[in-house]
Amino acid sequence: MELRQLRYFVAVAECRNFTLASKQLHIAQPPLSRQIQMLEAELGVTLLLRNTRPVRLTEAGRVFYEQALQVLTRIEHMKSATQQSGANQRRRLVIGFVPSVLYGGLPILIRKLRQIIPDIDLQMLELTTSLQQVSALQAGRIDVGVGRIRSADESVERTVLGEEKLVLAAAPSHALAASKAAVSLTELGNQSLIIYPQEPRPSFADYVISLLRDSSIRPKEIIEVRELQTALGLVAAEGGVCLIPSSARIRTDVVYREVQEERATSPIILIHRLGDTSWYIEPVLQLSREVFSTLACP
Repeated sequence: MELRQLRYFVAVAECRNFTLASKQLHIAQPPLSRQIQMLEAELGVTLLLRNTRPVRLTEAGRVFYEQALQVLTRIEHMKSATQQSGANQRRRLVIGFVPSVLYGGLPILIRKLRQIIPDIDLQMLELTTSLQQVSALQAGRIDVGVGRIRSADESVERTVLGEEKLVLAAAPSHALAASKAAVSLTELGNQSLIIYPQEPRPSFADYVISLLRDSSIRPKEIIEVRELQTALGLVAAEGGVCLIPSSARIRTDVVYREVQEERATSPIILIHRLGDTSWYIEPVLQLSREVFSTLACP
């Protein structure tokens, strides 16, 4: 099947007449008819009813017409985007990110990149977990990723930009909200703990669970939710407490307490393909270190 056959068929389908379609396409009618016949032979179905005036589409022809239009439209978009990119010589960069880094340094990083590289075509792709970023890197969907989970995959290179302190979120009426002093992880024993994201796993949720289990701390119950906003909403509704990165304090109806343990941190990690020497690696690494080092804890 050739693109010209799709164009020929669409022209006949819209003109409902071989003669008019051939004039529109600037070709003779016999070769136009042969191309449509070849197309029908390849598909094994009849697309046009030729013994009617005007020519009519069969049911299969209507389906094929709609699909052919989508293909041709997509190709035109591809041509336009490629030509525009070539004319402007814009440098493309796709950054994958987990939602929680949006509350910290990522917006600052994006602004700085656009300031120092005015011609950059910068695109953002939200990925629920840091591990999804590895797959996206391997598939070429993103160029770099900013997340929180350390990956052991040998196809990517990791740069830890900093360690962000965790804080405990609790409803104002909760017993753990009464003090302004730092809270110990041991105080989470026998509490209802809200974790996120529920899936896919492993994720930040598993990191929090392992952090507590390393100290033999067993919450009374664990409530899994899909995202940070839901977790904090449940906290505000007195549904439990939640450990979050300090930059993610996005609700004002919740009390936040620092955590005593020094190890209660969440890393901010930049990943890219191993051995990647593309133009964006150096400026992204340099700016990321500058931005996130000021936001993360020592």
